Amino acid sequence: MKRAATFAICILVLLTTSSWGFFAHYKIGRLAVYTLPKAMAGFYKANIDYLTEHAISADKRRYVDSAEARRHFLNADHFGKYPFKVIPHNWYDAALKYTADTLDKYGTVPWTIQYQYYRLVRAFKEHDTTAILNTSANLGHYIADAHVPLHLTQNYNGQLTGQDGIHALWESRLPELFSDNYRLYAGRARYIENPLNEAFRICNSSFKSADTVLRFERMLSKTFPAEKKYALVLHGKKEIKDYSAGYAKAYHMMLHGMVEKRMRSAILAVAAFGIPHGLTQDSRI
Repeated sequence: MKRAATFAICILVLLTTSSWGFFAHYKIGRLAVYTLPKAMAGFYKANIDYLTEHAISADKRRYVDSAEARRHFLNADHFGKYPFKVIPHNWYDAALKYTADTLDKYGTVPWTIQYQYYRLVRAFKEHDTTAILNTSANLGHYIADAHVPLHLTQNYNGQLTGQDGIHALWESRLPELFSDNYRLYAGRARYIENPLNEAFRICNSSFKSADTVLRFERMLSKTFPAEKKYALVLHGKKEIKDYSAGYAKAYHMMLHGMVEKRMRSAILAVAAFGIPHGLTQDSRI
């Protein structure tokens, strides 16, 4: 009974705090398959249910692997006002400048993306189907996380500015409520020449939006009726306190499609990183 209760609590925590939320990760991973070149899409479509199921495996590992959490974020603002002008892309250069312990403490998502990308390349070369699928799911998860602005700041849950809970509001509540109206078709994925540079470009793009994510919610909170900000919301079979649909809609409108755009960009990037080095758009798996 104790173990069952602990497991239930862990699942509830994952549902409310996991990156992008279960729903959005499932959607991003699934839709990415449909942007792949035809030669690759067939393989991934045949395994789309497996990929969808494992889209959140990286989040689940945080409860059994103490090193997992740092792979999902980069607290870029720790490194200054313009961090992407001073952080070396190469891991060894960055570790020499800041120490490996510092990088581990403040997040490693761009280097994790690079590492997983080359694991995928190796899996394709070895024709290891299981490794291809598992690595694709993990790589997709980290790429999706890098598209979340709050994954690029030390104030990742508004805890430094009295905005606790904004993380789940932005990346879980809004997609769950409004993604049916999102235009998520992202075109066709294209081969990425330099995966590490692209990972840093994604992180930089997300970082530029972090202040807006926090500032707009602060503005809304000051004007929105306090008694209508929260409501009991059904999550699974349980009702829990969450941001009300009215508050979420008002925030959604203020953001002018930001979540939709970040999801669409994540879908295309997940697919693009899935085209390994050495496989052209006409290559066969």
